[in-house]
Formats: sequence, C-alpha cells, structure tokens
Amino acid sequence: MSLREPLRHRSFRWLLAGRTGAELANAIAPVALAFAVLDLTGSVVDLGLVVGVRSLANVILLLFGGVLADRLPRAVILQGTGVAAALTQGLIAASVLGGFASIPLLLGLSALNGAVSAMSLPAAASLTPQTVPATLLTPANALARMGANTGRIIGAALGGVLAAGVGAGWAIAVNAVVFLLSAAGYRGVRIVRRVREERSNPLKDLAEGWREFTARSWVWVVVAQFTVVNAVIMGSHAVLGPKVADDTVGRAGWGFVLAAETLGAFVGGVLAARWQPRRALLIGVAVISVEAVPLVVLAELPSLVPLLAAMFLAGIAIEQFVVAWDVSLQENIPEDKLARVYSYDMLGSFIAMPVGEIAAGPLAARFGADVTLLAGALLVLVSTALALCSAQIRSLTRKAAQPASVTGPIPSTDHTPTP
Repeated sequence: MSLREPLRHRSFRWLLAGRTGAELANAIAPVALAFAVLDLTGSVVDLGLVVGVRSLANVILLLFGGVLADRLPRAVILQGTGVAAALTQGLIAASVLGGFASIPLLLGLSALNGAVSAMSLPAAASLTPQTVPATLLTPANALARMGANTGRIIGAALGGVLAAGVGAGWAIAVNAVVFLLSAAGYRGVRIVRRVREERSNPLKDLAEGWREFTARSWVWVVVAQFTVVNAVIMGSHAVLGPKVADDTVGRAGWGFVLAAETLGAFVGGVLAARWQPRRALLIGVAVISVEAVPLVVLAELPSLVPLLAAMFLAGIAIEQFVVAWDVSLQENIPEDKLARVYSYDMLGSFIAMPVGEIAAGPLAARFGADVTLLAGALLVLVSTALALCSAQIRSLTRKAAQPASVTGPIPSTDHTPTP
C-alpha cells in the first residue's frame, strides 16, 4: 500500500486541497498579525492581548463546534467557516491598509476569527474517516498532515517575507484570499449524510461526548499534557519569538524559522507513515520533550542557523505525536461521537493558550525573555514526564486492522502543536 491509495477517493482529494489551503492561510495570519500590532504600538503586551483574545473565543465555542460537526454535514461547515474567515481577515487587512486599525478593532476582529475557527476545527479533524476506508486511515492522515505542513511551510515564510517587503496589511489581504480558495476546495467533498435515530438536545450531546472523552484515561492525560505545552509554545512562538526576532534575526528570518519547524514536520510525516510502531502513542508523547530545545536556543543563542536547526528537529518530533494521536482517536472513538471528543480534546489543549499568550509579555517584562523561555522549556519537560507515567499511554497499541507498513500527516489549532 502506498500514499497514492487514499488519493483514489475523490472526496479525500478535495478534503486534502481544502485543508492544505486553510493551513496556508493560517500560517500567514499569525506572522502578519504579529508584525501589524508591533508596527501599530510596538508593545509586546498589546500583541499578547490580540492573539490571546482569538484563542479565548476559540476555547469558549469549541464544544459547540463539536456538537455541530456531529449533527450537520462537516464539509458544509468547513465551506461556511472558510468564507467567514476570509471576511474577518479582509476587514483586518482593510483596517491596516486604510490606516484606521486600532487595538480595540483588532481585538474584536481577532475574537470573531477565533469563533469561526472554533466552528471549523472539530469538523476538519473528524472528517477524514468519512472519506476513506478504515484500512487507509494511517496513509490518509499522513497525507493530510503533509499537505497541511506544506501549506504551513509556504505560509510561514510567505507571511514573514510579505510583512517585511510590502507590509503586514497586504500579507493579511493575501491570507483572506487563500481562505476563500480553501472554502472552494471543500465544495468537492461529497459525503453521505448520517441519519441519527434520535434528535437529542445539545446539552445531552455534550454529556455524551464527555463520557466518551473521560472513559479512556490516555485521552485526557495527553490533553492535560498539551494544556501546559500549548500555553508555553504559544507564549513563546506568538509573543516572545517575534520580539526577540526584531532584535536579532529580523522579521523575514523569523518567518523562515517558523517555516523550518513545519519543514521538519513534513519530513516527520513521511517518517511517521513509514515507521508505525505498535506503541506509536507512547513514542509520540515521549518525543514532545524535543519541543523544549527551540526555547532554550531562543533564550541562549538566538541566531538564525541554530534556530533553524532546533525548529526543524522539533517539527520532526511533533509529527510523530500528531499522526499517532489522530489515528489513535479515529481507531478507538465511535465515528458519530468523534467530533465531540475532538472538541473536548481541543478545549483542554487550547484552554491555557490565551493565558500563555497574555502572560508571556508581562512575565518577560518582569523576569526577562530568556528566563521566561527557559522556564517554559522546563514546563514542557515536566508535563511530558508526568504523561509518560500513565499505564494506558504506555500500553496502547495500534489496531490489528491497520496495515503494518505504509510507504511514503495541527494544537488544533492552527499553527500550534495541538493534539
């Protein structure tokens, strides 16, 4: 079996195109927005507030997004959210280019964009099993991740180059156009609509999803791990990284540093598809410790070559986890409850992200950016060690129905390392 097998399915091909376009847009957005805020006020605290309010809106509405994705056609949800994301980004671009951007305006539009993302994330994560047979889940997830990482590689570098060359406003305008193209891609996904025997109320749906989520300790333990990891990574990459980059490697350089991580993830996706150990989740959880390396380099040696190497390595590591995580959920959670479990996963993984983003600026102002980054690296290592204490994580194995070998896969939210 090769990676070409999932591509024989038309709906999967269009899903791959839509997700790749969405990831391209999402990779441009945070880089361009970060420099737009820095150009506007020069304040890392303002930057933390703008990116934090988006994550906060995302967290608040994620569970509702999971309920919708288990009730309505997931491809239709993705088409609508793609158009809505294009509108919010277009308004941000217009405000920057028109000279009437302000922090309150950017806060409001970022919150709207976060709400749109909350509607799309559970649908996108849970749609893959509906487009391919169960035996193709591993190569399908690998291809989806490789497409997403291709979009991230191009988008992160393009965001930095555009922000440095033509300005943050035009970079965000390009971002809006790409969101529209991704929405068009989702129109090609044709899935037979599921017929539910009973129409329960949303609260009952949420309770049912919670039971599925808590029934397996390996699920909530990993989510708890990423509550810490995502807070650290978002505070470091979205807030402290651009500020350190302005003083060291430059804006375009920071775009390439982010792209290096995604390039590593692309290579890691190929590795994850070829090497499929029985205890893939155990290995995936363990290698998250590598995420501490770029934080140490950013604090102690913020030069372009060391940062590129460290982020490339971290990208390889995160991909081993993401592929193992997606396949583990898709193999073990009933399909009609999968989107709700994904929404609880994303809620738990994302809930500390606004805290990390908002707290990073004041912490750096109080203790210094280098101390804050080193403390974050320590938190990543400790949370990973605690997750590995779970017996279910150490013992969970791949389903026998999955192929043993395949040739030749995002916290999710988003350019972040989310499960």
